[in-house]
Amino acid sequence: MSVIRLLVLGAVRQHGRAHGYQVRNDLEYWGAHEWSNAKPGSIYHALKQMAKQGLLVAHETAPSTAGGPPRTEYEVTERGTEEYFRLLREALTSYDQKPDVLSAGLGLMVDLEREEALALLERRLASIGEWRRAVTEYYVPEDGPGRLGHIGEIMDFWVHSADTGAAWTRGLITRIRGGAYTFAGEGEPFVGVLAEGEENPYATDQRHPGDAE
Repeated sequence: MSVIRLLVLGAVRQHGRAHGYQVRNDLEYWGAHEWSNAKPGSIYHALKQMAKQGLLVAHETAPSTAGGPPRTEYEVTERGTEEYFRLLREALTSYDQKPDVLSAGLGLMVDLEREEALALLERRLASIGEWRRAVTEYYVPEDGPGRLGHIGEIMDFWVHSADTGAAWTRGLITRIRGGAYTFAGEGEPFVGVLAEGEENPYATDQRHPGDAE
């Protein structure tokens, strides 16, 4: 799964229209450059590619108020919205993905209605259970990893990861059922993006040629 596509679509959607540097700034504000492959080059490449694919539409804009060159602003199309929600749902349900996939899904899950988010997390919980059962067909946790030599440590790690993931998912489900967070259709959403010109305390300040586009 392409985490960068999910993150970029999510950032553009939250603005309505956004230029590339705004998207980069938002993803750095979210810390995505630390826990995913959301680096400047990949962000700007994703914007251009998704515009070519019809997931975004590119708008030429006037020069910036600061006197810089005209920027290209992007807006999510209907196809882009469909792709965004497909990726978001996959991120919340797929257990066999890297941690950055779940992290992206969690950061954007409030774009869903509460009941759908809960249903997706229940599916995730079921997937974890299926994975654990598959592992324990060959490995009995109560016997300890030593029975299988040092290779048993791999399966022991898998079982512990499944148990931890399941416990965490159940906790999140409980919090959401209890009314935590503002989901789609429930009122004013949490503002997770920076306004134009707003200072980003987490910016890397590393220049990239795409910043001016």
